[in-house]
Amino acid sequence: MKIIREFLPYFDERPNGATVKALVLHCSAHSARDMIEVLRERELSSHYIIDLDGSVWQLASEKKRAWHAGESRWRGMHMLNQYSVGIELSSATLGQSAYHPAQIKSLIKLGRQIIRHYQIPAVNVVAHSDIAPTRKPDPGIAFPWEYLAYKGIGTWYNLADAAKVAENEVAVLLQKIGYDTTDLAAASYAFCRHFAPAAVAVDDDVYHLVDNVYPVDFTLPPEYLPILKAVAHRYEK
Repeated sequence: MKIIREFLPYFDERPNGATVKALVLHCSAHSARDMIEVLRERELSSHYIIDLDGSVWQLASEKKRAWHAGESRWRGMHMLNQYSVGIELSSATLGQSAYHPAQIKSLIKLGRQIIRHYQIPAVNVVAHSDIAPTRKPDPGIAFPWEYLAYKGIGTWYNLADAAKVAENEVAVLLQKIGYDTTDLAAASYAFCRHFAPAAVAVDDDVYHLVDNVYPVDFTLPPEYLPILKAVAHRYEK
């Protein structure tokens, strides 16, 4: 894979004993070139960007702790910058409309390499919204999680597994998957973004979306409880 390298200075060393255990997937409403300038202005970085045409840019060595995830939690990990590789994808709608096939093709190739190299468990291939549900909506409802799982990037659920789960408490099931449920509405909405996007409203104004990530009064619609149970079963295996 051809990679365009334009390293940014916004990274540091991973803490002693911290190993890569997760792949965090993001999107930003900018082309790669514009995204690099935005990251530079904000003194942030990601390990990779996948542009609209599928071209791949590297901004930091995988050996280093890039500054892409911020305050975040997932399956016992806190501050996932320490434990992850981050990939940004360009998306003018913040992932609310379909990604270009060239981007997904590049993501599959790059993601497989990273997952294989670090032996990242499928349950630790996550959305930025999964690990920071109160702050981030990306990579959005149009991100093709089911297809990517088929291609070896992350995992998906089998709805028949819902019958194997006796638990019905939403917070408990979300915690089994890995979500921080301190804000249950945010965690529930993030779950829907990943696994039940039909429950998530499209926001035509991406600037509004960035500042209004989830409805503060959101509760998981009862018809989506079987999906939640099936996902929890898959993530507990």
